[in-house]
Amino acid sequence: MADTIDIRPGFADPVAASQKVFRAVLDAMSRPGRIGTIDETIEPPAPLSVGAASLLLALADHDTPLWLAPEIRTPATAAFLRFHCGSPLTDDPGEAAFAVATGDSLPALDGFSVGDDAWPETSTTVIVQLDELTEGSGLTLTGPGIATEHRLAVTGLRDGVWPEWTANGALFPRGIDLVLVADRRIAALPRTTAVRTED
Repeated sequence: MADTIDIRPGFADPVAASQKVFRAVLDAMSRPGRIGTIDETIEPPAPLSVGAASLLLALADHDTPLWLAPEIRTPATAAFLRFHCGSPLTDDPGEAAFAVATGDSLPALDGFSVGDDAWPETSTTVIVQLDELTEGSGLTLTGPGIATEHRLAVTGLRDGVWPEWTANGALFPRGIDLVLVADRRIAALPRTTAVRTED
């Protein structure tokens, strides 16, 4: 007999929780680098974090293909997201509306969809699971939504991401957006946000 997968529950109140998470994402996108908190009570299958799972349950649906990095795409996570989001899973990050990866194995950013000039909103939103996410030294952020500059510290992100991010910003209005997640903490980096590393 084939093994069955026990699909874990999603939001207790899907409508209210989705609205709350959606507002948190909008706030994060409008204030790049500012850390917000997802306080919904869910227990997604590992290694999918509470923050990443909450974002997908609120934002993804049957019209938004998902790409999961190999270390995140397990039978349990795939079943959980198919059941609660209805989203098709794709093997091609360039076809994804949403993608989830860990920071240390994040693929090259130019492998995701950047949209096109007529439809820049069709680009991929990449959710990056990190070890830690705090406000402090490490990265200096500037751009729309930031009065002067904002500092952010991340732990668990591979080398080479920020030059790729600079190249992504040069594509505007095309380009991907990043949502950084550490457990329940989130911070957004829209494509218009410039990032300078503090060496």
